[in-house]
Amino acid sequence: MTYDAVDVIRTKRDGGILSDGQIDWVVDAYTAGTVADEQMSALAMAILLRGMTPGEVARWTAAMIASGERLDLGLGHTGGTLDKLESIQGFRSRLSNAEFVTQLREIGAAICAAGEGLAPADRKLYALRDVTGTVEAIPLIASSIMSKKIAEGTGALVLDVKVGTGAFMKDAGQARELARAMVSLGAAHQVRTVALLTSMSTPLGYAVGNAVEVAESVDVLAGGGPADVVELTLALAREMVALAGLDVDPAAILAGGKAMDSWRALIRAQGGDPDAPLPVAKETEVVRSTVDGYVSTVDAYRIGLAAWRLGAGRARKEDPVSATAGVVLRRRPGDRVRTGDPLFELRTDEAGRIDAARAAADGAVVVSPVPPPPEPLVLDRIA
Repeated sequence: MTYDAVDVIRTKRDGGILSDGQIDWVVDAYTAGTVADEQMSALAMAILLRGMTPGEVARWTAAMIASGERLDLGLGHTGGTLDKLESIQGFRSRLSNAEFVTQLREIGAAICAAGEGLAPADRKLYALRDVTGTVEAIPLIASSIMSKKIAEGTGALVLDVKVGTGAFMKDAGQARELARAMVSLGAAHQVRTVALLTSMSTPLGYAVGNAVEVAESVDVLAGGGPADVVELTLALAREMVALAGLDVDPAAILAGGKAMDSWRALIRAQGGDPDAPLPVAKETEVVRSTVDGYVSTVDAYRIGLAAWRLGAGRARKEDPVSATAGVVLRRRPGDRVRTGDPLFELRTDEAGRIDAARAAADGAVVVSPVPPPPEPLVLDRIA
């Protein structure tokens, strides 16, 4: 059957359901360059406004997977933020498919960038969505994430879906909808999938940045670290081992040092030196409390924006990031403070960035006369 981009756009624009053939054709044709950017932009906007049925999302995901290579790995876990890991001396985030598979077999873990051959349709479409105001389309978010995970050959998958001021999804209802869509996609492709809905209105732990977050993670692997980071780490790990059918206790593995051993082996396998000191910022400014009381709020969005202005993130994809830049909290919700006590530190190599970061963080930490009620970290489990 012959398809036409305009007909596909009209179908979705008018609230219709795209056929399997239409979806397969438009994804393949866009990857090949037959469907123009402006046509796919129009379709993405129609999807944002009209939505997709579960069947459409499943087929769209399958079409993106089919646009490239698909690995067959069996058991294995990938994930993480590459900018943070690249603050480790020598760490290499780009692995070939062969290196990736070999490392999983020998080490049992790998954290790397998605290969160029995995779901190329998604890479091209994501760049388009970013400049056309369609990033927020939940069907496209779900298919974007899951197409790469499924193409990796994943047999079981645990998703940490953040919600709150510091997350992409600010609304719990939308975050839950996204989680359900991704779990449904996993089931449709025979990937056992569980999603935990977790709070990100307050930063997780004390560190926000690259090297500072790596240091905090290593503290957790060494048996210490912030209680909330440990709690979430173990919650996700328990889901992972359950899906894998393993009868092990992640808390015992962490306490016994095996998790640290795996971390060190992973870093070495990817060219890094786990014993090398992490880079430290040249400039530090401490922001202090002006009143007595209890910390009631630490706004994750404002703290994250401050870290970005210090150099921890990018304004454009080609921009470099600073390994040392970031914010380190000195107080968290519930902590008592007195006038003059440190609330957080701004860290950067460029002193000229501090004023803008301080302005971004203004009002991020609220001190009240009474402590706030405790709030759960894990809000929901979707399976």
